[in-house]
Amino acid sequence: MSSSSASSRKALSKIACNRLQKELVEWQVNPPSGFKHKVTDNLERWVIEVNGAAGTLYTNETYQLQVDFPEHYPMEAPQVIFLQPAPLHPHIYSNGHICLDILYDSWSPAMTVSSICISILSMLSSATVKQCPEDNDRYVKNCRNGRSPKQTRWWFHDDKV
Repeated sequence: MSSSSASSRKALSKIACNRLQKELVEWQVNPPSGFKHKVTDNLERWVIEVNGAAGTLYTNETYQLQVDFPEHYPMEAPQVIFLQPAPLHPHIYSNGHICLDILYDSWSPAMTVSSICISILSMLSSATVKQCPEDNDRYVKNCRNGRSPKQTRWWFHDDKV
């Protein structure tokens, strides 16, 4: 998300604030394995450290996810991207955008930040090759000027990776 769109966002609703505070407490008590929340006073944007699972292509590698929550979370999915450098993966673009259905079309208000993280780690862990998506250059070029991945019409066609 560009800094201009972040500053023009509406504040979180009371429902969103309550839900995020509840999720944050749960995270502190029972964090998902392989993840660390970088503590800030900003409830609208979380930065989460991701550690590659042992025995995978990403063993001993660390990445950062940025999670931006919309005004009407959890009724609306958060925007989740990898900060640079993003991992090389067939469903992760070099600009950090992630092609994962639960972040878009398959989002459910029952999902949490923890469940998103577990899904992303599962996606990373199942990779058999480290490479960018085939259409990486075209996609990244089309995303200049801070276009959100939530504005993309994703085509979820490959569940093997």
